[in-house]
Amino acid sequence: MNAYHRILGGLALAATIAGMPAAALAHTGVGAVHGFAPGFLHPLTGIDHILAMVMVGVFAWQLGGRALWLVPAAFVTLMAAGGALGVAGIPVPFVEVGIALSVVVLGAVVALGLRAPLAVAMGLVGLFAICHGHAHGAEMPEDAGGLAYGVGFMLGTALLHMAGLGLGFLIGRAGDRHGPLIVRSVGGLAALAGVVLLGGVA
Repeated sequence: MNAYHRILGGLALAATIAGMPAAALAHTGVGAVHGFAPGFLHPLTGIDHILAMVMVGVFAWQLGGRALWLVPAAFVTLMAAGGALGVAGIPVPFVEVGIALSVVVLGAVVALGLRAPLAVAMGLVGLFAICHGHAHGAEMPEDAGGLAYGVGFMLGTALLHMAGLGLGFLIGRAGDRHGPLIVRSVGGLAALAGVVLLGGVA
């Protein structure tokens, strides 16, 4: 099985998992939660967060240059701001819809290969980052060690961005002949998963 089929198989599995009940998503406060390690692992437990974060990384790879680090950095920074709003109890409207839309939009952006200006790209991912951060901040368990949990969550998210960048570089190795098709397939499958998620919260 070549790299192209492995990538498509993984994204197809992700799209299938996206159809699971909302209780399987990352936005829960269930179980004992204390400090850095649970915060680090928490972003890896929700398919909505995973797909959006990986698409941010692939999008940054598509743009190249300074976007390789500025786009993920914008997401992590504004996610932290959204988390602070959530912890403080300051409402942000349509958070869950925004999270599902983030998967749809970022997947579509990757599939279409949109070459957005850097500032626009940072603003786009930043808008969705506030939704992701707010959801997790608002539902952070009371027994969580706030600062350590938050740092762990941010690092876990950054790891997913790096996975997206790595996926982009892997796609790039497919060359000019197969690379664009793989990118469109990856982005399209992520967007499809986002539509399924959106149907569950709209």
